[in-house]
Amino acid sequence: MLDEWITAVKAELGIELDVDTAALLDLARDAAHGVARPAAPLTTFLIGYAAGRQGADVAELAQKAAALANRWAAEDADGGDGAGGAKADGAAGAGGGTGAEAKPTE
Repeated sequence: MLDEWITAVKAELGIELDVDTAALLDLARDAAHGVARPAAPLTTFLIGYAAGRQGADVAELAQKAAALANRWAAEDADGGDGAGGAKADGAAGAGGGTGAEAKPTE
């Protein structure tokens, strides 16, 4: 049923594109468990947006975002407070990040 749904949505939106369903579902799982449940659909949307704007590979972008979600989960498990520490250092160490990886306080 999922493949039929994806085919119908693509037809409705007038797009022709191969969808790596497994990669996106894996990312949604990692975002939901590593960050928060609402992060799953929002993150997959951002992957699609980035892929469209950059012409980048969806699977590659999904892998990057999944790694970020897994880092957040690991840091939370280690007692990270989200206000700097490993998250801020990780952003700077990942090729000149702007701190966008820092997890906002709740």
